Amino acid sequence: MPAPLLAQVDAWATANDATRSDALHRLVELGLAAGVKPAQLNATRAKELAANVIDNLPDGAASADDRASRKSRLLKGPEEFREARVDRPKAKK
Repeated sequence: MPAPLLAQVDAWATANDATRSDALHRLVELGLAAGVKPAQLNATRAKELAANVIDNLPDGAASADDRASRKSRLLKGPEEFREARVDRPKAKK
């Protein structure tokens, strides 16, 4: 392990009254428990909320296919900007 990283682990261990071994163990557990990034969770939740709102909008004149198509376009964003979005993976061609 690089010396600067060990120094950071030692500083964390000192601040948390732990040995280096315990600090490494706890830091690994914290890292593994972190799992999904909060931004991803927030984006997923926002998409779910938007989908629910779109589903509840009254539009009796549109067919189910039209509503599904509109919903998809709203959730994905304008086609012209999809390539420029940094929060989405690039489309495979």
